[in-house]
Amino acid sequence: MHLIDHILVSDDILTSRFVCDLQSCHGACCWEGDYGAPLDDEEVQTLRAILPDIRHFLSPAGLAVLDTQGASVYYSDLGKHGTPLIHGGPCAYLTRDGQGISHCGIEKAWEAGETSFRKPISCHLYPIRVLGKPEEGFEALNYERWEICGAACKKGEQSGTPLYVFAREALIRKYGPSFYDELEAAAQHLENK
Repeated sequence: MHLIDHILVSDDILTSRFVCDLQSCHGACCWEGDYGAPLDDEEVQTLRAILPDIRHFLSPAGLAVLDTQGASVYYSDLGKHGTPLIHGGPCAYLTRDGQGISHCGIEKAWEAGETSFRKPISCHLYPIRVLGKPEEGFEALNYERWEICGAACKKGEQSGTPLYVFAREALIRKYGPSFYDELEAAAQHLENK
């Protein structure tokens, strides 16, 4: 573990290899699991505000859930809000392309310039998970290993891409460039040991 700006970072994030392989997994992280994507409090408000602007990027099934449950739901088991699910399965914001590959409808709206919000940070960081209670000064970053990402691990090994490099943009979005610079320095130090 490394302590950077009061955030504990697992060595796995620095040493594991990972590159998403949507052609293999088809975006399974958007429909597998027991809960929707975890949301920060400000993201709950943001999703409520942008929902009218992104509706035309979402599926009819997703819209039906969002119209019934709202832009987010509270998961008492997790103690926080997350994205709603369609019948306990796919994220309500999930869309599929002509090849059956899942994409985030929010991100599609962002790519089209319809919103300045890209997608929930928990999705952008994945497979890095933020644990702890930031409001109490404790936060830890861990690599969540999941069998559905086997092809991503293989692709990362083949390309030699460390997980923290794959997640660079998301890490900078969440913590800023100086945090990422320190993370990169820690990885280089670990590699040179």
